[in-house]
Amino acid sequence: MNNQSMSQVTQISGRGIPLIGNDIDTDRIIPARFLRCVTFDGLGEQVFADDRTQMNGEHPFDLPQYQGANLLVVNANFGCGSSREHAPQAIMRWGIQGIIGESFAEIFFGNCIANGIPCVTATPETIKQIQSLLQNNPQLSITLDLEAMEVRCGEFNFSVTMGEGSRQMLIGGSWDSCGQLIQNIETVKETATKLPYLAWENSLTA
Repeated sequence: MNNQSMSQVTQISGRGIPLIGNDIDTDRIIPARFLRCVTFDGLGEQVFADDRTQMNGEHPFDLPQYQGANLLVVNANFGCGSSREHAPQAIMRWGIQGIIGESFAEIFFGNCIANGIPCVTATPETIKQIQSLLQNNPQLSITLDLEAMEVRCGEFNFSVTMGEGSRQMLIGGSWDSCGQLIQNIETVKETATKLPYLAWENSLTA
């Protein structure tokens, strides 16, 4: 991921993984039995666990030619179903940094943005073409450029779309609330000294 700072997401380059099928829901992305975890650690190993078992090693996330891919290319209504932050967390912890698709379920999209994972859309024809290119050449270089709003896949360039508010959050780094607090820690400390209830608590412990 090429970022201007730790939190800014402007361009992601690497290799792509095609995942074909409409209406892939969050229970397929991360089955419910894995939601009992205390932290998100280890979720990447369980992403698409049931689908991968059923496909006996032929699922794209198991195929050796797609290991190390960091951009996921999906079809329509990806991430539909129940709301769970575990779904983008599992995808992210497997190694995916951005998703290109026909359309996304609204809550899943929001959870992705909150984790710094851009989800951009393109026409069904464009998505099918990208998936076909990646199936025929898994080593093909692919770049998602949020500033130019395009995907470059080998010699081909495709326009993509994303809500401007979400795009600005990613390229400006404002999606990362914890990162903003750390970057502005001195301002936070200064503001804290002016809060009357904190001053009162400090006087009790002095």
